[in-house]
Amino acid sequence: MKANTRKRVSKSEWLAQALEVLSNEGVQGIRVERLARDLKVAKSGFYWHFRDRRDLLRQVLEYWAYEFTEVVIQYQDLLNSDPESRLNQISSMIRKHHLTKFEVSIRAWAEHDEMAAKVVAQVYKDRLAYLRETFRELGFKGDELEMRTRLFVCYHAWEMSMFGDESERKLARLQKLRIKLLTKNQE
Repeated sequence: MKANTRKRVSKSEWLAQALEVLSNEGVQGIRVERLARDLKVAKSGFYWHFRDRRDLLRQVLEYWAYEFTEVVIQYQDLLNSDPESRLNQISSMIRKHHLTKFEVSIRAWAEHDEMAAKVVAQVYKDRLAYLRETFRELGFKGDELEMRTRLFVCYHAWEMSMFGDESERKLARLQKLRIKLLTKNQE
């Protein structure tokens, strides 16, 4: 008798693959059959983790929000570091772990889908609040605080999609200059 050698795929693998398809083809490319084929598993395995395609899409958004934002803002070591060091660490984490890889695709989806738009709005609200507090710790307030917060979020969200891959050395140099510029008090 032959042992069951079917491959088991975790929920996170389905979600990660759905994000890859989203990145390459948009939300319309995320289909159960397509994901099962890409993961080399039976379509029936999908229903172990998800009720239907809409449930999958909802969970893709939750997965993106958690894996690409919440893990950073909940990381205790960051909270325990001084604000300038925290900004450097966040910048490095974003780059090292490609945390903005899906920004363009997710935002494009949000333009046409209310569920995606709500999640994206909440993620950016959370990012801004976290970074606003970091810049507040550095002594900034009012428009100075808001400008620095928004610049940091925008730059990091769009750097890779706007400027493409650069050498690690150049990215590290630019990061150092950027943090210096954003943390320098103008008064």
